[in-house]
Amino acid sequence: MANRSYLYSADSMPNETGIPQRIRCISEHNWDIPLAHKLLVGRGTTQVPSMIWNPPVGIAADYTGGADLLRELLRVVGKGLEGDAEFADCVARTTAHLDKQRAEYFVLETGEIVSMTDDDPVESVRRLVSEDIPDAVAEAEAAIAGRNDDWLTSVRVDWQKHFASFYSDALYFSFPG
Repeated sequence: MANRSYLYSADSMPNETGIPQRIRCISEHNWDIPLAHKLLVGRGTTQVPSMIWNPPVGIAADYTGGADLLRELLRVVGKGLEGDAEFADCVARTTAHLDKQRAEYFVLETGEIVSMTDDDPVESVRRLVSEDIPDAVAEAEAAIAGRNDDWLTSVRVDWQKHFASFYSDALYFSFPG
């Protein structure tokens, strides 16, 4: 079984007293937290209790802001991939699923990924929230503004790694709803 990052949407954030009432499945990605997941939790990012594991290894963020950021980056990436039917299909499936599962917040579950090293999982999530996610957002914003061509080229070359996650109404960890 692969270790995965799991992305959900909810109308409230998980907190010490419980998890949101209605949790919608968005996406899972094997062996990594892909660029798409980082950007989707890139606006109003905060560390929260996990809905799956005991340590606070969840990340919540503004849904609309994150979805808009990813859509803009996909638009810019697509300008260099005209005629790539596989990329166009990936973008269409991703954006349709994001529209369908819309809520107030994204919730990214990182437990399986941050447990792959000997580092403290809670500290690893703190680094994601304070460094890795803001860095990814800054790179994407610069690319969208036309000031990050080398980074944009590298994303285009390996777009599947960054954007071709499994999007579904049911993930390995799903919640009753």
